[in-house]
Amino acid sequence: MELAFERRGAGAPLILIHGIGHHWQGWLPVMDRLAASRTVIAIDLPGFGDSPELPDGTPYTAESLADAVESFCALLGVREPHVAGNSLGGYIALELASRGVVRTAAALSPVAFWSRSELLYCQSMLRALRASARAMPPERTAMAVENPVLRALSAGLLVARPSRLEPTALPAAIQALGRASGFDETLESFAGLMPPAPPKSPITIAWGERDRLLPRRQAVRAARWSGRRVKLLKGCGHLPMSDDPELVARVILGAG
Repeated sequence: MELAFERRGAGAPLILIHGIGHHWQGWLPVMDRLAASRTVIAIDLPGFGDSPELPDGTPYTAESLADAVESFCALLGVREPHVAGNSLGGYIALELASRGVVRTAAALSPVAFWSRSELLYCQSMLRALRASARAMPPERTAMAVENPVLRALSAGLLVARPSRLEPTALPAAIQALGRASGFDETLESFAGLMPPAPPKSPITIAWGERDRLLPRRQAVRAARWSGRRVKLLKGCGHLPMSDDPELVARVILGAG
């Protein structure tokens, strides 16, 4: 399947996978650091960013999105890449590791390690963000960028340090969330999402210490599932790439 993507750098291939409602540009704060030693390919999942929707009749689930990533890699001739993902993308990275089709996988605050109440909270918060993004006029988006209080209100659920966001990052992310055609069905599919099968490839799981969407207590369950200690990303939120790009790059490059 053809997907929109950005490629940078040279070296072993590394696929970067965003979370629900996001786009490949969410990885911009860490891309050049990663590209110093990897061929970095940041993708838009089907129905998100600039990628086309899934084929008619294909449901939006984490597994079908993982299928799309796997077929995209085959289309590019990329075999057994390293892979890193955030949130939904983190789950997809672990799913690909469970299939044994990646060299290593790094998952940043992956979904599916929630309790029932935590799942419902996550879904309700994401629905509210989506509704706000679709209703927000462009002039309000510009105000959110320029006003520190509005920026914190707009981004505070997902990042620990809104002031570190690039000026263009927040309006672009709001626009991507508002127009993501795959969002609603993917979010509904979370209700039946369980952790993937045990991984066949080496994995690393890291969690934002200040994650307000998927609280860090979920990292304890992820550690039990993986049999490995989960790294805590100090001072980082759910989307840690802008909170501490250097730390996130180190975790990804040291995955496995």
